[in-house]
Amino acid sequence: MPSTQTPSITGLATDPTSLRADVGDAEVRRVELAALRATMEELHARGYSMLLDLGAVDYPERTPRFDVVYHLLAMPVKASTLAEVGTPKRLRVLCGIDGAKPVCPSVMDIWPSADWAEREVFDLFGITFTGHEDLRRIQMPYDWEGHPLRKDYPLRGPARERAPRPAFALKSNVVAGAPPSGRTLEALQAQVKAARERAARESES
Repeated sequence: MPSTQTPSITGLATDPTSLRADVGDAEVRRVELAALRATMEELHARGYSMLLDLGAVDYPERTPRFDVVYHLLAMPVKASTLAEVGTPKRLRVLCGIDGAKPVCPSVMDIWPSADWAEREVFDLFGITFTGHEDLRRIQMPYDWEGHPLRKDYPLRGPARERAPRPAFALKSNVVAGAPPSGRTLEALQAQVKAARERAARESES
């Protein structure tokens, strides 16, 4: 079984192999960004005709910050035995992308299935794929601020993070029959005030 412990390459990212799941029979290869297009075209010509998946990973403390990850499959193109068909060649290609300028060439023209996958990575990680025919958000609204799968993305989103948190944010504080949401905070504050006054009177008696 090929090892998934890809060694670090001079000038490129050091793979955090302890965080990477074992892919069993798949070969793992890391390529430089400058060689990515030529490598993918060569792999396609060698029979890796199917792009199973395309994703990204964010390592904020690492240089380069992002990995774009491609999962490729090579099916037999000639008469083959059942065993050969059942054990196709699998390859995982990793490419480091600079966090300051996250730009990567598109492979949509090589594998059309990269279309929506590249849009998803663009949407959630902010990595631009040059040469993509229709690069726009695919999950978040078009006017959404930021990229939610980056590790430094605010938990509540940039807009909400800048807004003050309501004094009573839990649903358990909202009793049945509470006024509409625009007046819920005032109603809850009144309830708390009344409860405190009642507790003070009971302590005095």
